[in-house]
Amino acid sequence: MDQLIESLDSDRNALLDDLLEWLRIPSVSSDSRRQGEVRQACDWVSRKLEQAGLSVETIATEGHPMVVAQTAPIEGAPVVLVYGHYDVQPAEPLEDWVSGPFEPTVRDGDLFARGATDDKGQVLTHIQSVCRWLSAGHPLPLQIKFLIEGEEEVGSENLERMLPDLAEKLACDCVVISDSSQYADGQPAITYGLRGIATYELSVDGPSQDLHSGSFGGAVMNPAIALCKMLASMVDENGVIQIPGYYDRVQPLTDQERRQWRELPQSDEAFAANVGVQELFGEQGYTTDERRWARPTFDINGLTSGHQGEGVKTIIPAKASAKISFRLVADQDPRELTQQLNEHFSANAPPGVRWKLVSDHGAPGMLANIDTPFAKAAERAIDAAFGAKPVFIREGGSIPIVTRFQEVLGCDCLLLGWGLSDDNAHSPNEKFRVEDYHRGIQASARLWNEIAKQVE
Repeated sequence: MDQLIESLDSDRNALLDDLLEWLRIPSVSSDSRRQGEVRQACDWVSRKLEQAGLSVETIATEGHPMVVAQTAPIEGAPVVLVYGHYDVQPAEPLEDWVSGPFEPTVRDGDLFARGATDDKGQVLTHIQSVCRWLSAGHPLPLQIKFLIEGEEEVGSENLERMLPDLAEKLACDCVVISDSSQYADGQPAITYGLRGIATYELSVDGPSQDLHSGSFGGAVMNPAIALCKMLASMVDENGVIQIPGYYDRVQPLTDQERRQWRELPQSDEAFAANVGVQELFGEQGYTTDERRWARPTFDINGLTSGHQGEGVKTIIPAKASAKISFRLVADQDPRELTQQLNEHFSANAPPGVRWKLVSDHGAPGMLANIDTPFAKAAERAIDAAFGAKPVFIREGGSIPIVTRFQEVLGCDCLLLGWGLSDDNAHSPNEKFRVEDYHRGIQASARLWNEIAKQVE
C-alpha cells in the first residue's frame, strides 16, 4: 500500500491530465444536440477501464448507454460496485462562467469545468485507484465492478427500468458512490441519507390570446396572477408546506442525530455569506443542517409568462407556467405527492383559468446503515488519506438510483463525497479542488484494502 500511495503522489500530473481530457467532452445528457459528445464521454471511460485490463461492456438503453466493467472475481472476498455518471448538467448561463465550462482551468488550486465535481472528477478517483492497483501488478484483494451511466442528470429512468434485468450482472455486497460533498473544508464525511425528488411543470391558461391590459384589465383573470396565487398557497410565512398530508410520512429526527449534527462546526452566518444572502430562511424549529438534510422542501425552479423582451408590453398574458420541485425524505412517495398536489391546486386555483400539472420525474429518499464493516473500512481509509476522521451526515441532494440499488441488489451503500459544498454543482463556475481529487484517489485505493480486511 505504501508503494501504491507513493506512486500516486509521484504521478499527480498524469492523473490530473486524465480528468482534464474527460472534462473537455460536453456530455450534456438533456441536450439532444449533444448526443455525439455524450457517446464520446461514454467511450472515453470505457476505453480507460478496458486499457487497465477490466472486462468492459457497453449496454445500450433507450437513451444514452451505460458502461459495466469488472475486475476478476476473488473467491471468498467481498464484491463492491462503484456507481457514477459521465453525463453533466447544461452549462447555461454561459456568460457567468469565468472560463469556458468545457475548457477545464485550474485557478488557486481549484479545477473549474462543468462536471468537475458532479460527477466526472469524483467517479474518476475510483477508476484511477483501480487502474493503478492493476498497473502496479498487485492483485486486488476483492472484486470491483463499475456501473457508469449517462442519464443521472435526467433521472436515470432507463437504468431504473433495466436494473432488475441487470441484477445478476451487478450483484455485490456494497455500492460505493462518490457524488456528494465533505461536510466542510478539512472535514470529510460519510453520507448515510439522501433526500428524494419530485419535479413538475404547472401551466395556467386564460384567454385564447394575449390581451391589451387597458381594454381588458379588470375583466378577466390574469394567468400570471393566478399562477402566483397558486404558488403562494404552497408555503406559509414559517416555511411550512401547506399541502394536506405532506408531512404524514416524515419520520422525526432522533435525539442522537440532532445532538451529533449540532456538534458539527456549522455557522449560519458563514453559510449565508457563502451563498450570498443576508439571512437564512426555512422551516422554523429546525437548524440549517436539519432543514437541508432531513426535512422535505418545495421550490420554484423557473417562471415563464408574458413579455420577456426589452421594454414594456402592457398585456394580460394568455398563459403562464412554473417549473417546481420537491425534495423528499425517506418514506415519502413521489406518486402520493402527485395526487396530493393535484388536490391542493384544485382547491387553490382562482376562477377564470384552466391549469394542468405535468409530472416530470421522481425518486424516494434513502437511509443507509452506518453500523457495517463497509462503513468502518471507509472511516479508516478516509482518515488515512484526508488526515481527519470523517463525520456521518445526510445530504440534501438526490441520487435517484440509490434506493433502487438497495431494493433490487440488496446491498449496503457507501456515499463518500470528495467535493465541497461551494463547488457550484449545477451552477456556473463548477469546480473541484485538485488536492481533494488526489486525496479521493488515495482514499479509494486504501478503501479496497480496508474492506477486504474488515469483511474477511
